[in-house]
Amino acid sequence: MKPTKRIINRIAVTFLLLLVVGFPAAAQDQPLQIKYWLAMSQPNSHLFEVTIEVNLPNDLGLKSLDFQMPKWSPGRYAVFDFAKNVQEVKAREACPAGLDCTTPSSLVTRVDDQTWRVELESKRPGMSLMFSYKVFANDLSGTFSQLDARHANFNGGCIFMYVVKHKQDPVALSINAPKGWRIVNGRSEKGDQSEFQFPNWDVLVDTPTEIGPDWTDDEFKVDGKTYHVVVHSLGKEGGKRPLLVRDLEKIVRAETAMWGPPEFDSYTFLFHFANDGKSSDGMEHLTSTQIIMPGALADKDAPEETLDAAAHEFFHLWNVKRLRPLELGPWDFTRPANTRGLWIAEGITNYYGHLMQRRAGLWNDAKLFGELAEQIQEVENSPGSKLMSAEESSLAAPFIDDAPHAQQTNLANTTVNYYPKGEALGVVLDLLLRGRTKGATSLDDVMRRMYEEFYLKSPNATYYLRGRGYTAEDFEKTVATVAGSDLSDFFKRYVRGVETPPYEEAFAQVGLRFVRTARAPVTLGITGDENEAVNFKIASLRPDSPAAAAGLQVGDVITTFGENRFTAKNFSKVLARYKPGERVLVSFLRGTRPMSTTITLGGPQLFDFRIEEDANASAEAKALRAAWLTGQYRGGAQASSPASTRGACVPNGRHHLTSRAAITFAAVAPPPTAPAIVGASGFATSPTANTFATLVSCWEPTIT
Repeated sequence: MKPTKRIINRIAVTFLLLLVVGFPAAAQDQPLQIKYWLAMSQPNSHLFEVTIEVNLPNDLGLKSLDFQMPKWSPGRYAVFDFAKNVQEVKAREACPAGLDCTTPSSLVTRVDDQTWRVELESKRPGMSLMFSYKVFANDLSGTFSQLDARHANFNGGCIFMYVVKHKQDPVALSINAPKGWRIVNGRSEKGDQSEFQFPNWDVLVDTPTEIGPDWTDDEFKVDGKTYHVVVHSLGKEGGKRPLLVRDLEKIVRAETAMWGPPEFDSYTFLFHFANDGKSSDGMEHLTSTQIIMPGALADKDAPEETLDAAAHEFFHLWNVKRLRPLELGPWDFTRPANTRGLWIAEGITNYYGHLMQRRAGLWNDAKLFGELAEQIQEVENSPGSKLMSAEESSLAAPFIDDAPHAQQTNLANTTVNYYPKGEALGVVLDLLLRGRTKGATSLDDVMRRMYEEFYLKSPNATYYLRGRGYTAEDFEKTVATVAGSDLSDFFKRYVRGVETPPYEEAFAQVGLRFVRTARAPVTLGITGDENEAVNFKIASLRPDSPAAAAGLQVGDVITTFGENRFTAKNFSKVLARYKPGERVLVSFLRGTRPMSTTITLGGPQLFDFRIEEDANASAEAKALRAAWLTGQYRGGAQASSPASTRGACVPNGRHHLTSRAAITFAAVAPPPTAPAIVGASGFATSPTANTFATLVSCWEPTIT
């Protein structure tokens, strides 16, 4: 791209973004002094009491202020309309001691479903506007909030309105907690802290907070950074908390070994063991994560499931919270966020969350391979995977990310989730990169280079965070640069298209076999209602199935299948008697009306997948596998900080070196130049030579 055109494009994108968030200098009102006061005087009412104090400027042109409740919150892209829980909105003026504050309450008008306007009919120097309301909250979640007799837990997006056009202004928060309740969040600096300062409203609502009498706080240090492990248990712990803390440290060490030390001084893991059988969530934040588990810590599988969530959320510290798609911060909370990059931000994070547990020593190879196969299986058995691409799935997030639906939808048949879809693409891309460059580069290098270019080195594009967001095209270009190869065909077919990724080729790069076996010899394309013990009631139906072709519908009750009575229990046993192509008479009830149809049975549509070692794998493939699974490069070195040149460095020392001086680096020789021929995987078979330096400056590795 020509420099002049690139500059013009950047200016245009930045200008449009600033128009959306209300941040251009020409349109921005002068900054306001804003403070939030949070009280909870009656916990059993589930009502948080919020007051927003705004010091009014000496601006005669300021006739009103708008206060707005978001429709959704970052990290959860469905629209929940938080304003539905707002009540008792009021406004009044306050003034310093010694002044006569006898002015009547300000006029408050509800402008729309999420906005309240305060008319400033009269104001005097030194006076403040006190805008107050209550919020009902009784959901323990990474999105919602809860206040009850046991504790208070809030996520700011559903509690704190913002002053329109002033989200970028610094804000303060004062919390008035019930007696004996303590406050903790990712911004806590001391044990009795109740006053907090934030650079803007976005960071305020990015700080989930627990307030209660009985949470615990353990800590550990890695690379001079302090990590707090706050546990709020509503059930028995069974002595497992020390083991949880120990294994969390392993995850932190594995992930910081890839990314390098984070930029903060402290980070908080905030865990709730709800012990209610239903509350379950996880949400990433800039200096913390909040994870809710439905059981007790003492439960058999609770620690492993908790660590799985933590590995994912901690990886978000870099991928999505700092390295972020262009559309993810700052946001327009009057409409859903739309980005093509969630398969990267969430899906690739899902991949690394699993891989990092293997690198941390918490999982063995079989556990990782099983999890990867399960994610791929979810994608490939989904009828929506043939209709929806990874990028389109990202754009559909407001519909599929825990979104409430009042009407029936066909989303189960038309969508694919960007979490497993992104993970499947992530592992394929990672292994193809490793194989095609003989271990010189990987997806690790892509992510580090992206972080460095768009977060660490780019000029600040907005008030929200340092750096700037990336586009889908930026990611594709970075992958190609790191690979030294044209990958446009890969992205066209597998990311923007719906072709099945080359799983077999990818896993073969590291000496593994990708095996697919039919789940059943024939296919109907239906599942039964598990709550029906006597009859077979159709719970779901694939649109591309024999059952759909025969005219069956969800809700139909199959009474006989051929000469067999059909139930949910004998479903698989009965089908095993038939072969593809056979025609079977089916009797069923649609409501109370008896009906019949003939089904022509089809071949397998559902498959089970497994990943296993190839007994004939080469030594080179096995070495690539070891490097992939451990995060080590040739010579036993793990990356300790991001560098744009990492992909071209290959350490050639021995394993288990004990001295930094003992390791040397050899340059990757440029491959012979040849025309780029696109193979079945979408990779050019002959990478360009310009990304392979004769000798490059590499960072000093941490030797393991």
